[in-house]
Amino acid sequence: MRRAFRGFTLMEVMVAVAITALIGTIVSMAFQTGFRAKEVVEGEAERYRMVRVALNRMAREVGSAFVSDRYDPKRYRDANDRPTNFVGEQDRLLFTTFAHQRLYTDSKESDQAVVEYFVENSTEKNARGRQDLKRRVNPNIGERMDRGGTTDVLFEGVKKVEFAYWDSTRKEWDDEWDTRRNEKKSILPTRVRITVTALDENGKEARYTTQARIMLNTELPRF
Repeated sequence: MRRAFRGFTLMEVMVAVAITALIGTIVSMAFQTGFRAKEVVEGEAERYRMVRVALNRMAREVGSAFVSDRYDPKRYRDANDRPTNFVGEQDRLLFTTFAHQRLYTDSKESDQAVVEYFVENSTEKNARGRQDLKRRVNPNIGERMDRGGTTDVLFEGVKKVEFAYWDSTRKEWDDEWDTRRNEKKSILPTRVRITVTALDENGKEARYTTQARIMLNTELPRF
């Protein structure tokens, strides 16, 4: 008896190819979704790391802030222009600190420095319209506090930075603190609240807050 041998019909082949293509598309989409999710998670983690590093550095430097009465009265006849002060506004902070770290061996620097935090438009050509949190540091105390030093970007893509200063006498937060004024010449706030507002991975504004406790909140006396 003869056996009838038959192959696949054209319809069966087309159905098999369509199923194979569908499975391949699903697998490819799953890989792409996984890669995109991985990139989002890594970008989010990197951004949080940058925020954490920036806030930790600010808290450490602000926590070591100080003012001193040890200056040459002949050179600085006006006490308001003394080389160490703490000038805090709601969106800017200028102060002297003991938290400076020397980066080069035998450099003529100490642990004292003038530090300033502020938000400014980015100077990069490919980042027009972006604002950055910047840090200016001058390791040479003795000149004008609002000049000199070098300025670096501490955190990119910031909407604003806000500072608040705890008045332990009145038990409330102040929007400014200026030791150039006679009523606050010898004291610093016991705490400083730092809030950075930036865009998260979804393009929405997110607020990151920390507090720094100032250890030397009274003026260092002259001996």
